[in-house]
Amino acid sequence: MLGKTANGLFWMYRSLERAENTSRLVETGQRIALTRLDSSVGEWISIMQTAGVADGYLARHEEVTKESAIDWMLRARDNPSSVLSTISAARQNARLVRTALTHDVWEAMNRCYMQVRERLARKVGERDLPAAIDCIQQHTALVRGTTQGTMLRNDIFNFARIGTYLERADNISRILDVKYYVLLPSVNSVGSSIDNVQWETILRAVSARGGFRMVHGSQASPVDIARFLILDRRMPRSLRFSITKIRDNLTYLGSDYGVHHPSHAQADTLVRRFMSHDIDSIFEYGLHEYLQDILAALAALGHQIEIDYRFYE
Repeated sequence: MLGKTANGLFWMYRSLERAENTSRLVETGQRIALTRLDSSVGEWISIMQTAGVADGYLARHEEVTKESAIDWMLRARDNPSSVLSTISAARQNARLVRTALTHDVWEAMNRCYMQVRERLARKVGERDLPAAIDCIQQHTALVRGTTQGTMLRNDIFNFARIGTYLERADNISRILDVKYYVLLPSVNSVGSSIDNVQWETILRAVSARGGFRMVHGSQASPVDIARFLILDRRMPRSLRFSITKIRDNLTYLGSDYGVHHPSHAQADTLVRRFMSHDIDSIFEYGLHEYLQDILAALAALGHQIEIDYRFYE
């Protein structure tokens, strides 16, 4: 496969995953703000920090408001990580690699772009926000579903999956990190009713609430939730699930091409280094430090994949 085709597939699916994750972060900000008695300004700054878009916002706005933060994350064309920007980027990459996609995937991607663009044509008010978020999540899920249901399990599929799961692992790491080190108003809140409400909201943000209740029932302790989101093998948005899929799809590429690149070794190391501990050991080491180490390792792995597969040649 040409490097530019691999690049297009990787970034099409990474952008699509980012759009969905950003919509979930907006939803999370809205839910958590409802549990706060004071101003939600700090809340929206922390949500934008999670998405990696706070600096860009602050460079263009004199103050932080809920309305302007939501607009920045959903619609702003000068924010490359807004939902509208990432959906547009995903469609542009899909056009570049159209011959590598099935007809069903292309149609789903095109419909996703058109529906989301129409929904975000104007500023989204509070009353219309749930419908806008549902539209984004439903149409990105449709692209993902047609990919799963119609694509051959070959190198095309593997690059799509690697892009998806790199973005997903990065996102869940940032959400968990912000939960303990930005969102909490004070150390005394850990374990309080407010803390537990926020953990419930985090579960909702990654579509994990139903799965968690199947495993643990209705009692949600922070340790159990952290274990579920970091280490559970069955949860499709957990860290373990995501980085294991990255490793597996890189392994399939290596087998198809008859090569063993440095990125393959990095993925193996990533799984062994971070998934060989129990949750108590992770908390003892420091959750923030652990997640920061993972984020650095994921960034290095993504860069190495681009080098190994000559994305820009």
